[in-house]
Amino acid sequence: MSDATYTPPKVWTWEQPSGGQFANINRPISGATHEKDLPVGKHPLQLYSLGTPNGVKVTIMLEELLALGHQGAEYDAWLIKIGDGDQFSSGFVAANPNSKIPAVVDRSSDKPVRVFESGSILLYLAEKFGEFLPKDPAARTEMMNWLFWQMGSAPYIGGGFGHFYAYAPEKYQYPIDRFTMEAKRQMDVLDKALGERPYIAGDEYTIADIAIFPWYGGLVLGRAYNAGEFLAVHEYKNLLAWAQKIDARPAVVRGRKVNRVTEDKSEGVAERHDASDLDAITDTAAE
Repeated sequence: MSDATYTPPKVWTWEQPSGGQFANINRPISGATHEKDLPVGKHPLQLYSLGTPNGVKVTIMLEELLALGHQGAEYDAWLIKIGDGDQFSSGFVAANPNSKIPAVVDRSSDKPVRVFESGSILLYLAEKFGEFLPKDPAARTEMMNWLFWQMGSAPYIGGGFGHFYAYAPEKYQYPIDRFTMEAKRQMDVLDKALGERPYIAGDEYTIADIAIFPWYGGLVLGRAYNAGEFLAVHEYKNLLAWAQKIDARPAVVRGRKVNRVTEDKSEGVAERHDASDLDAITDTAAE
């Protein structure tokens, strides 16, 4: 171990930005930094998000519900530019006091309902529309096992492996080794489970698959942190086959394009307010 060592002070104080890609928005306090209301569109569901793995979970879910004919799942997807600090507006903090995307406000009833944390949003929508949620108690419990597994495990991928491998201002072997080990262990967990059944929780496609795909599917499909070769993702054959199967679903293709800011307009839309916003680029991509 040749990394420089650090002796923590008796009491930590916030003296300067920590460095790295997100240093300008990291801070040790919560709450709003500025006054700004959130926009409200015409649909029952208002989504405030960005096309990160956690954001994509929700847009995939909404597009899957629409594909099944649930018109009540129509939604406005507003772009939250986390690099600019949009998540610290007074309106966003009212929707999610934790200032993390995604956040949903359901305005389908007289009293709007705020829903934050991506797993909570998926469960809320699954229960609201009665889809992607097993009715059998044992099957439902198995699905919940994997949903909560994802919520507890993914921070080791994003805040752990992804941060130190791709975003940290300096590369140190210890944290990269530590979180690479955990990332590979988690992929092995999934690979073994998917060797026994077609979907994460059993024979049905559920919100557990929708939650896990953007993170771990992204890893094995080579979309996350430019780390596919480093992680030897080809070794996880069951996980890779599952990711390819999920990736091919039309609603997943559509959901991945929402709240994406790219130079190539065929890759996504910054905001989505009607199905037609996605129709043109999805049809073009399929040609």
